[in-house]
Amino acid sequence: MCGIVGIVGQSEVAAQLYDGLTVLQHRGQDAAGIATAEGGKLRVHKGNGLVRDVFDAESMAELEGHVGIAHCRYPTAGSEGSDEAQPFYVNSPYGIALAHNGNLINTDALRREVFEQDRRNVNTESDSEVLLNVFAHELDLQKALTPDAAFRAIEGVNRRAKGGYAVVCTVLGLGLVAFRDPHGIRPLVLGKRASAGGDEYIVASESVALDVLGFDRLRDVAPGEGVVITARGELHARQCAPAEAHAPCIFEYVYFARPDSMIEEISVHKARMRMGVTLGEKILRERPDHGIDVVIPIPDTSRDSALEIANVLNVKYREGFIKNRYVGRTFIMPGQGERAKSVKRKLNPIPLEFRNRVVLLVDDSIVRGTTSRQIVQMARDAGAKKVYLASAAPPVRYPNIYGIDMPTPEELIAHGRTEAEIERMIGCDWLIYQDLADLEAAVAGPKFPGRKFDSSCFSGEYVTGVDPGYFERIRQLRSDDAKHQRRLAL
Repeated sequence: MCGIVGIVGQSEVAAQLYDGLTVLQHRGQDAAGIATAEGGKLRVHKGNGLVRDVFDAESMAELEGHVGIAHCRYPTAGSEGSDEAQPFYVNSPYGIALAHNGNLINTDALRREVFEQDRRNVNTESDSEVLLNVFAHELDLQKALTPDAAFRAIEGVNRRAKGGYAVVCTVLGLGLVAFRDPHGIRPLVLGKRASAGGDEYIVASESVALDVLGFDRLRDVAPGEGVVITARGELHARQCAPAEAHAPCIFEYVYFARPDSMIEEISVHKARMRMGVTLGEKILRERPDHGIDVVIPIPDTSRDSALEIANVLNVKYREGFIKNRYVGRTFIMPGQGERAKSVKRKLNPIPLEFRNRVVLLVDDSIVRGTTSRQIVQMARDAGAKKVYLASAAPPVRYPNIYGIDMPTPEELIAHGRTEAEIERMIGCDWLIYQDLADLEAAVAGPKFPGRKFDSSCFSGEYVTGVDPGYFERIRQLRSDDAKHQRRLAL
């Protein structure tokens, strides 16, 4: 999962791109980069680390231009060196920089095509660089530099690429190009702002980037849609892929997106509140005499759900953990060892909220289970009489293949296990999960009853289909052990 931003402005955009990345930092903490275009020059600065660490006054001053894109990276595949930082750049045709959120599931085949048929070279293991070269080749075939040519190139990408992707590019001589996969798995929102010199436009992974920069949210980019914003500020849009089953990623609402974002016209905050209501109702059905004294969220993402669970159960809601704001999101740490070490650095309990109480801890989801086990033990050590654990999401039993690092079934605590077995492994007195139907209904809400989502990590049903042998290939690339071996080789 990554964060992407693209802006066409009437003045310099580098500082705005930087600010946009800072509010999307939760989407990726591995690397960051900005590319700007002005006249016939494209300037790129990128590197490993947080946004604040990658850019300084000198590097920002060099990023001149009224058109630009930005990216913060969360690694799922490929290596973890600085050469994986985005945006990527090719000089032919015209000069193109590209930033990508998502994951292609036919990268190996595309890489061969790019080399053998398109006669282009890919320097890294990143599927984003493959995607860039596919787009560059398809644009080169058009023998023109117009919005129409860009749309035909996007059509070519959609025919060849398979997976979940949201993309922003700068094309020298044209402006900003953005597009989204035909199923709309990865999010992308379009915004507009009036200025003295004319209209300015933005595309970003989440609407919160629009809010902080003063853009009005127009709409989500549609699945399979292409958007071209010329350097003069002219907006063009076209459907560039046949209609497919619309399946936005449900894990955006569960965990990744900020609660103050709107995705697909759904408030993430309200979706999480509804998750709490349905889960609270399930608790009452299964254990009407639950004996819970206090509901405590595992910060931060579960707060909205936990508060509504407490309301439904008519018990106290308390903040029982203090979070160290200077430690990154544990789920997206690059290795299991680093994730495990970071939990105690990240959270510290307030014993007064646990002592001699039956405590219901609420988390947004349980993926590998290691952090859950440590947090349950923290609650016991703080004096809890009993520790229950509720997950606002169903059991994560299957890999996510569209850009979230749930790489191999063996690393998922729920894979092949019953809930009773998971409960014993985590060490809690009672474990309760959200039902998938309730989760989907909670996210869809009253405005979109029956809306479908990509819920593949819960259901094992992949909207794009999966080729035989794919899961073994990603196991070799993306397991914690594979990543550890690559780090040793650096």
